[in-house]
Order: sequence, then C-alpha cells, then structure tokens
Amino acid sequence: MPDIYRYITAAEKTILVLIALFTIYAVGIEMWKVVQTGDVALTDLLLMFIYAEVLGMVAGFYKYRKIPITIPIFIAITALCRLIILQGKGVNSVDLIYESGAVLLLGLAALVIRWNLIKLKRDTNEPNL
Repeated sequence: MPDIYRYITAAEKTILVLIALFTIYAVGIEMWKVVQTGDVALTDLLLMFIYAEVLGMVAGFYKYRKIPITIPIFIAITALCRLIILQGKGVNSVDLIYESGAVLLLGLAALVIRWNLIKLKRDTNEPNL
C-alpha cells in the first residue's frame, strides 16, 4: 500500500508554493495598478497587508512546519476592514454593525488564542516543584 501521508504532504507543499507564487504575482499586479494611476488608496494598502499576511502564513509553515491559527484570523480582520471601507457611506447600518461585530469577535478570538499560547509556554517553562 502506498504511503498516502507522503503524497498528501507533497501536495500540501506544492499548493503552498503555488499560493506564494500567485500572491507575489497579485502584489505585482496591484503595484502596477497603483503606479499607473499614481494614486494609493487605503483599500490598496489593506490589500497589500492581506497579501503580506498570506506570504507570512506560507513562510510560517516552512519555518515551524505548522500554520499559526492567528494569521488567518488577522487576514479575516483585514479583509473585513477593507470591505467596510470599500462599501463607503451608502451601506446599511445593520450590515455595518454586523461587520464591525465580526471584526470585534475575530479580534477577541485572536487575543484569547494568543493569551492561551503565552500561558501554555509559561506553564511549560516552570520547573516542577
């Protein structure tokens, strides 16, 4: 029977390399659009942050052999903030409250996860008494 784990791991690494390449390509396209228009909007900067977080997630996988759960949360927060800005002033107030609530919940989730990781590290570093 073939070692399926090896095939899945190879597929995972291939997909991550493709994600990194496509992200770099998307950054290039976005930079080219900014250079052509000569105007940098806040939405452009937030999109660049999303691209940077995606690249950071891929780099984190190759450095630590796992993807930190907080990085996708930060990507989601940035994407929601970008959506709120892109919608402008004509957005329904209820939708804005829901979107802002989602940003708040994601931020709290990242805080709780980070706090638990710090607490776990502190507990494992303490000597046994």
